[in-house]
Amino acid sequence: MTYAVSGVFCASATPLASDLSPDLAAFAAHCHALVQDGCDGIALLGTTGEANSFSSAERRAILEAALSAGIAPSRLLPGTGLANIPETVELTRHALSSGVATVVMLPPFYYKGVSDDGLFAAYASVIERIGDPRLRVILYHIPQMTGLPISHDLIERLVTAFPEIVVGIKDSAGKIENMEAMIARFPGFAVLAGADPLLLPLMRLGGGGCITATSNLVARELAYVFRNANDPAQAEGVAAAQARINAYRDLSNAYVQIPAIKAMVGRRHGNPRWVRTRPPLLAVSAAEEADLVRRLDDIDTLFPGAPA
Repeated sequence: MTYAVSGVFCASATPLASDLSPDLAAFAAHCHALVQDGCDGIALLGTTGEANSFSSAERRAILEAALSAGIAPSRLLPGTGLANIPETVELTRHALSSGVATVVMLPPFYYKGVSDDGLFAAYASVIERIGDPRLRVILYHIPQMTGLPISHDLIERLVTAFPEIVVGIKDSAGKIENMEAMIARFPGFAVLAGADPLLLPLMRLGGGGCITATSNLVARELAYVFRNANDPAQAEGVAAAQARINAYRDLSNAYVQIPAIKAMVGRRHGNPRWVRTRPPLLAVSAAEEADLVRRLDDIDTLFPGAPA
């Protein structure tokens, strides 16, 4: 199956300066490292990127930093969905004006118990106000954070109304059955896993790839799984890659995930400043960081990962 969007995309973390503003130079360097590791692209300004702790101006600056550093616009999938329509339109237009056509869009998440009619009206209003045929929207299904599941009936309405624009979904609910049902119901609609352990089963069902947090650390392994999931000759390598992916994911989930991911990225880059988070998230403690380093050393010994 051919999809408008497919591959391994990193839900990138965002480094911070000492005043907790975005560290744009460190972010740009991380983007380059992710591409070198095998990421097809970078889904910046999502949950892992602490997007909802940044202003619209900061979000624009972060996207511009990646572009100024030479990351191709086609590799960037910025999160542009906010709780209000005007700023969602503003951020999406900014992406398009920069040559970035594909965005990941949360539903307007503040009000709970909203009907599919209300969510359709919100998404339709954004798309119609922008009025740009270049736009490609990946819906973002993360009901544990938003309180607003994106139903299959809503997807059908959006795909029917905007068939060239609404092209996929990031499913971070962690239920492979939901992804399988979407693949069956919506041919050509890219279903992207938001949880690293689900990439392998998703690819075997014909999915489109992933947008995940642990790809900040194991992009090489995720890329290997994406490209070889259905090749029996690579079964051993795929199993080794998936074991390393799962070990990293389990370790990050043993703490508050985003601060743990940032500490692990800092170890990777030899940059302890990566540990910083913006409140209300708090950085891992010194004791937690030391434990992370010890356990990372164990993982690196026990799980060598994908073949070189």
